[in-house]
Amino acid sequence: MAITLRSSREIEMIRKACLVVAKVLLKLQEYARPGVNTAQLDELALELTATAGATALFKGVPCPYGGRPFPGAICASVNEQLVHGIPSPRVILRQGDILSVDFGVKLEGYCGDAAVTFGIGSISPQKQKLMDTTRRMLDIAIEQSAPGIKWSAVAAQMEECARKAGFSVVRDFVGHGIGTEMHEDPKVPNFVSRDLLRHDILLQEGMILAIEPMVNAGRHAVRTLADGWTVVTSDGSCSAHYEHTIAITKNGCDVLTDATKEN
Repeated sequence: MAITLRSSREIEMIRKACLVVAKVLLKLQEYARPGVNTAQLDELALELTATAGATALFKGVPCPYGGRPFPGAICASVNEQLVHGIPSPRVILRQGDILSVDFGVKLEGYCGDAAVTFGIGSISPQKQKLMDTTRRMLDIAIEQSAPGIKWSAVAAQMEECARKAGFSVVRDFVGHGIGTEMHEDPKVPNFVSRDLLRHDILLQEGMILAIEPMVNAGRHAVRTLADGWTVVTSDGSCSAHYEHTIAITKNGCDVLTDATKEN
C-alpha cells in the first residue's frame, strides 16, 4: 500500500470539498419525499455542485464490467439496492422506502465523499433499526479512530454492532483512502478478515479515510444487476449505507464531511 499522509493545508483543502458534499446531502434529504423521482435529486445535486464551483466525482466513471459510464452525480439506491443505484425518472420514491444517497465532489484538486440513508415518510421499525445500526457503526469508527490504533480493532467493534442487531455487514464493498483521487490506499473494511489481520492498517496522523459501513437486513451476499452498476442484496432484504470522510489527527479524528463544522 502507498498511503499518503496529508499536511494540515491539504486537510483544509479536502475539508472544502467535503463541506460541499455535506451541504448537498442535506439539501437532497430535505427535497426527497413521496412522489419525487431520483433523477430530480440528481439534477438538484448537479446544480448545487456547479454553484459551488466543484465537479461531481461519480458522473462519467467507467463501468468495471464494460457497460456505459455512470450517468449520475449521485448514487441513489432504494430499499434492497445497496449502492450504485442509477438516478432515473422512473424511480419514484414512495412512502416507507429507504433511500441511500452516495455523493462525492472534487474541488480545487481535492475530493470529498459521503453517504447517508434516510426514510421517505414513515418507515417500518425494522428499517429504522437497520439505519440506526449502520449509523452507529459509523459513529463507533469515528469514536475509536486515532493514531496508533489498528484498524482491525475498530472493524471488530463495527462488525459486532451489526451482529448483535441481527444484521449482516457487506463484504464486497469497503471504505477507502481519499485525497486527490476518489479511491486511494488503504482499503478500509467494516469487518475483520484473515487478510486484514495479515495486513492490518495502523492509523497515523494525516491519513484521510472514507469510512462507509454497508449493512443488510438479511444475508451479506450481494449481486450486480444487468445495468452493470446497481448492486442489490441477493435475498431481497433492505440495505443501509452511511459514510463520512475523516482525517486522523493528533488526538483522534476530524469528521471533514460534517456540515456543522464549517468555519
